[in-house]
Amino acid sequence: MTIAALEALTFGLGRLAEAAGGAGHRLCLLTGDRAVYRHELAHLTPEALAVLDIVEVDTFDESACAAALAAVPDLRGLVNSTDTWSVPGADLAAKLGLPGPDPAAVRLLRDKSRVRALLHEHGLSRGGALTVRADPADPSDPARASTASAAAEILREIGLPAVLKDSAGTSSRNVWPVRDEEQLHAALAEAAQRAFAGRLFAEPFFSGPVYSAETLSWEGETRLLGVLSRQMSHEPSVREEAAAFPVAFPDPELGLLQDWVGRVLVTAGHDTGFAHVEFVLTAEGPELVEINRRIGGALVGEALCRALGTNVYEAMVDTALGRRPALLDSPVDASSGPATGFVLVYPDRRGTLTGWTGLDTLSTFPGSPEWYPTAVPGRHVEHLADQRGCTGIVLAEAATAELALHRALSAAGSVRPVVAADDEG
Repeated sequence: MTIAALEALTFGLGRLAEAAGGAGHRLCLLTGDRAVYRHELAHLTPEALAVLDIVEVDTFDESACAAALAAVPDLRGLVNSTDTWSVPGADLAAKLGLPGPDPAAVRLLRDKSRVRALLHEHGLSRGGALTVRADPADPSDPARASTASAAAEILREIGLPAVLKDSAGTSSRNVWPVRDEEQLHAALAEAAQRAFAGRLFAEPFFSGPVYSAETLSWEGETRLLGVLSRQMSHEPSVREEAAAFPVAFPDPELGLLQDWVGRVLVTAGHDTGFAHVEFVLTAEGPELVEINRRIGGALVGEALCRALGTNVYEAMVDTALGRRPALLDSPVDASSGPATGFVLVYPDRRGTLTGWTGLDTLSTFPGSPEWYPTAVPGRHVEHLADQRGCTGIVLAEAATAELALHRALSAAGSVRPVVAADDEG
């Protein structure tokens, strides 16, 4: 019997393969670029290696994916743990008669504008959403005739400060926080030159620290596995810099977050599987940033596994097989294992990555720091304002998330990407 995965997150493939093997299944990864998983493939355990098959196919071609899946022997489930392939994954599972989410619900969650409007309508957000342009790349799109009229409507309907972003964006791409009219006009002009996965919309800017609730659901019942802290860059960039898990909220506040995230997910139509719910903790309470119907990216899955003392990817396998995840009823909690902090390492200029300095000294820092590369020497680094510019991640452990983050920041401070600038060649 086999479980297939339509692509996967950069990290966690090994744990997913082990979970599939533990359930008595093979794991077949469909990928259009196996190099994305180079770190995971280089560190597979013998158990994971024994059950993993890789099929190279154009994963943006749904027909090709359907044919590849039809050729998988005794296919029992389809894992879809990414945002980019969430909609085609749901469609494929439905076409093949495999367990999976309602494709219409997945389409809703992939539309940040619709989710914001829906939560506002149900009293779960103080702000709504305004579509600025249905297709920013199409100058004939009549949704908003000009930058000036779009700015006027945003000022009237949303106000300042505001955030402009892609309704289907990922990795913090195409996001503009704007605090005054000059920034608003500049953001609209820049957006008009960009390609979008969805459409440009505006929503209120909510002030406060950013977190993410890591949850698991089954048929509308949701368990909050823990809360991850998120350190963001200085504006106007919106890239993620560091994170730590699990945040030690007082019990009453944690209970309120559990209730809030459960209501948000039910309202947004997510009733089964992992969810990564990003939110701002404002002075008036939590406000949603976005919902990802998957386990958290970067090293969130690894952080969950360590803190909970179990392979949480087993729950992903359970869900793909259409059965209630054992983790939902497990007595483990986020204090049963070590806390982790991790820091994303970015270069300070564009150019060609040639390597890193400081990796050989990581072992001298406390917290057993580990290096997870996300790029290889020779890659051209172009985008510095969002996560696409990340070249690797430093992870460290401690007894609390606060101490783990301090250790990770200290260790990551010694690592520097070496980049040959474009004007040097």
